[in-house]
Amino acid sequence: MTDKLVQLGVVLTDRGSKYAVSGAAVTSRDGVNAVLDRLKSDRSYAKATHNTWAAVLPTGGLKADDGEAGAGMVILRMMEREGLTDHVIIVTRWYGGKKLGGDRFRRVQDAVRAYFEHCKSD
Repeated sequence: MTDKLVQLGVVLTDRGSKYAVSGAAVTSRDGVNAVLDRLKSDRSYAKATHNTWAAVLPTGGLKADDGEAGAGMVILRMMEREGLTDHVIIVTRWYGGKKLGGDRFRRVQDAVRAYFEHCKSD
């Protein structure tokens, strides 16, 4: 099953787009699905433009872009560099009407860094 779901809420905005980050301890794909279901039980997260995620499990890394091409790999690589295992991190984006181009990857990185900082101070 899953540990408690940590939701930091909106951690940054860029040209109208809002980014939130969430995560939880998981050890299986079923655990990832349970966390995603729990997150999306909140209507605002369910209606978000993207819920991009990555997880490092005992069986290896998993990721999903949810329409934000390449963002899952950004999260996965950051988790691997940080050595964070048995965990899922979800970066949620509510599109603000303006394309961000390559800056969208920087915003995903910023959101994941905010999550890491929260975990270190917790």
